Amino acid sequence: MGYAHDYAAAIMRRNRVGMEPIGFVPNWPDGPRKTKYFPGVDSLPLPGGDYPADATLERGLDLADGEPPGGERPFDLGSLSGMLLDSYGLTGRRLGVQANSDLSALPFYPLANWSRGTASGGGLYPLSIYWVSGPSGPLPPGVHYYATRHHAMQRLLTGDVSGEVRAALGEGAPGSGSTDQFLVVGVKHWQNAFKYNSFSFHVVTMDLGAALQTWRMWARARGLSVEPALWFDEERLARLLGVRTEEEGIFAVIPLTWDGAGTRAEAGTGTGTGSDTELPASPEVATGASVRHRDVERSRTVLTFEAILKMQAATAEHATARPAPGALAPAAAPPAGDGERLPLPAAEPPATDVRTALRQRRSSFGRFDAQRPVTAVQLATCLAAAHAGARLGGDTAHAQDPPLAKLYAVVSHVEGIAPGAYAYDPATHELESVKDGHLGLFLQKNYFLANYNLEQAGAVLVSTVRTDAVLDAVGDRGYRLVNATIGAVAQTLYTATSAMELGCGVALGFDNISYIEEFGIEDTGEAPLLIMMIGNERPDPADFRHEIA
Repeated sequence: MGYAHDYAAAIMRRNRVGMEPIGFVPNWPDGPRKTKYFPGVDSLPLPGGDYPADATLERGLDLADGEPPGGERPFDLGSLSGMLLDSYGLTGRRLGVQANSDLSALPFYPLANWSRGTASGGGLYPLSIYWVSGPSGPLPPGVHYYATRHHAMQRLLTGDVSGEVRAALGEGAPGSGSTDQFLVVGVKHWQNAFKYNSFSFHVVTMDLGAALQTWRMWARARGLSVEPALWFDEERLARLLGVRTEEEGIFAVIPLTWDGAGTRAEAGTGTGTGSDTELPASPEVATGASVRHRDVERSRTVLTFEAILKMQAATAEHATARPAPGALAPAAAPPAGDGERLPLPAAEPPATDVRTALRQRRSSFGRFDAQRPVTAVQLATCLAAAHAGARLGGDTAHAQDPPLAKLYAVVSHVEGIAPGAYAYDPATHELESVKDGHLGLFLQKNYFLANYNLEQAGAVLVSTVRTDAVLDAVGDRGYRLVNATIGAVAQTLYTATSAMELGCGVALGFDNISYIEEFGIEDTGEAPLLIMMIGNERPDPADFRHEIA
């Protein structure tokens, strides 16, 4: 057993047995930026990209179990730009009256909270998004960093280094051999750890899944395909990007189908001016090219945390050992039980386009109002949508592997459904009774923040994964897959509730063990990893109309 088992166990117990460093207090005035800063680099402003009305959320969620993605269209600069803007770009300002602890700071412009389509733990957005572009792209080949504040690509290296990415991916990565365009996703640990310390690795791996799922929904609705790779030569890509994995891990690579890339990707040649090294024709040979520009840190004091260093090392140790087909089957979500069944009405995804749903997405933060219950159709749609997000695709997608995540619903105020805890059976689209009765007191007693009244939510959805079984099946790197899956489920739910004009909020600050005990799942190996509240909100909330300011 690797270190990830120990870390996972500590995460589950952290609300009963604190994780080191005990008593840690963030130094807010010395916090990092919510982006990387490369002074003096060339910057290319990106277009906003159009988004057709028929690119609906229903199409974006049409990911049938075991089915390969149906996107056949290639990306171009407009679609890549639009996808990045709608997922990680700044699209609005959060200044509504709500119950979160940062409310008093938000009216001050330097402390403003800018909204994005993708959710992030603590709103910190620690992902670094790089575009490695080869000869088939619209720009001179090179490595670019997506600057979220400016919606622009910043050039970090000039020259075709796409062969380096293909070599790092190795055999078996979907689509990598037929393209020279890649998105590479890093996680700058300090950007989240300054607040969450040792807990940070748990948070950022969910952030990864939320971003990947946004891209998958966005692309699928437009006939495009996003298939991420989570297994690859991480150190090789870190050298290419000029980062140290102790400070910034490389968590995902997304090959992009690009018009004309099929023939040019085979060349793999070019000159990387970031290293003044001529790149050889064979992508299997290391080029030595490396980004020279370095991120300028805002924080005067940057701390390291032993648990993060150990998790980064443990999950990168066998990064090239991509799981074989069927490897994850023993870690699948447990099957439905024999409890009393309640059929759900058919899901009815709204016709809202994905862009609109993403731009309206936000956390409810205490706005829930139980006087207007959730309908059974809305609950059914939320459960079906969340289950559709339980597959990340890419190099972990095999037809014989069932989903890893299982969903439970603690119902408080849903029309036609009695209060209680239920397990969701996606095969039959039914609720299986787990515990009868109103559990509002249990929900609030085992939540440790003051920004939500869980009893006022229509239902609280709980996502579980058999974490230890995943780690046993594919090694410590499977921890990234576990949490990315949970993040993808959360992002799908957020987007679906936005489209239905329902409130939504997700939280990690709860007693994980208490949910195991309440649901009676001690013997299944399931780990409750996230609670997700849905419900109607109080009418006419006070909010800031950023779009007309």
